[in-house]
Amino acid sequence: MSFGTAVKTVFSKYATFSGRARRSEFWFWALFVFLVGAVLAIFVSATNGLTIDAETMTPTFGATYFVAALVQLALVLPNLAVTVRRLHDTDRSGFWWFIGLVPLVGPIVLLVFVILEGTRGPNRFGPDPKAVSAAQPTA
Repeated sequence: MSFGTAVKTVFSKYATFSGRARRSEFWFWALFVFLVGAVLAIFVSATNGLTIDAETMTPTFGATYFVAALVQLALVLPNLAVTVRRLHDTDRSGFWWFIGLVPLVGPIVLLVFVILEGTRGPNRFGPDPKAVSAAQPTA
């Protein structure tokens, strides 16, 4: 799966928590979210979207800060959905996402789960996404 295909797939399944997601889909999406965050951070800092008033030490938010916050907020739901589908690919319930909230150990466990290869063949969450994409001829 290519970068563009992965991003399109995640956006087309914006809030779909059922089914499975390949590793490539998950990691290309993670790269996309990282790149969007980096561009937004540069944009906000270049336009003084968030400044600290030196006299009162209070933050002042500009319009670009709120635009960046809205974009990041729009990416939360598809990010959660693709993570749950990735967990499904490893034959784990989406509730394992909550392990990431446990300090120190949780994010490491979640990272290991999303790194692991998915279950070969169908599992309780659906058909193997590798087999489905391999069966479709590419043009």
